[in-house]
Amino acid sequence: MKGLAGKHVVVTGGASGIGQATARRFVEEGAKVVILDKNRQTLNETVAEIPGLVAAIVVDVSDDQAVARAFAEVDGHLPQIDVLINNAGISVRHEGFRSIEPAQWRHVIDTNLNGIFYVARETVKRMASGVILNMSSVNGLAAFPHYADYNASKAAVLALSQTMAVELAPAIRVNALCPGAVMTPMQKAEYTEEMFAKVNANIPLGRHADPSEIAAFFAFLASDEAAFITGHHYVIDGGELSRAAA
Repeated sequence: MKGLAGKHVVVTGGASGIGQATARRFVEEGAKVVILDKNRQTLNETVAEIPGLVAAIVVDVSDDQAVARAFAEVDGHLPQIDVLINNAGISVRHEGFRSIEPAQWRHVIDTNLNGIFYVARETVKRMASGVILNMSSVNGLAAFPHYADYNASKAAVLALSQTMAVELAPAIRVNALCPGAVMTPMQKAEYTEEMFAKVNANIPLGRHADPSEIAAFFAFLASDEAAFITGHHYVIDGGELSRAAA
């Protein structure tokens, strides 16, 4: 992609799934990449798998003070930030809305919404111009059962992203991605093979996305090819939301 070589990039949730695939893609594009993740073991494994990474920093994005400390570490590795991939997030499958406990609700919101804000807040202090890409989901656009807290967090990310795009323009572009079903470790931990088959049956393309396919779109939106794109969200779902209920 045009304009990514030499860019200074931060990827949160960069040690697995979409985040890891995105870090790998930006390194391949010639960018200087720092990844953040709360799992030290998977961070170490990712550093071994992607030797071109600049640094890997342990942080729980739901903790604003921890995020501030992590970005102080980022300062020792990058002179500024040109691109933020604000990807870190969690999901918890519940029996239903009635089963969600307040502590569970707070944990998801603190990570998926507050974490996006904390990371973006630290980033804009270090970004004179650039691109911020926030991770939302098709769950922010439709009511997927068993995930009320996750759905709410991802819908809020869309509103936050639009506001950021308006307020940070013209120097900083902000967009959100809304992936559908992606074959990530988080997804594998929650679903059985039977559940995967049921989901795939409702996707016109008949399968989950590979994380590299989401990473490719992140690379496009961060590149000079997307220089006039800001304030929007982009669905990558294999046609799932376009299909009427059977």
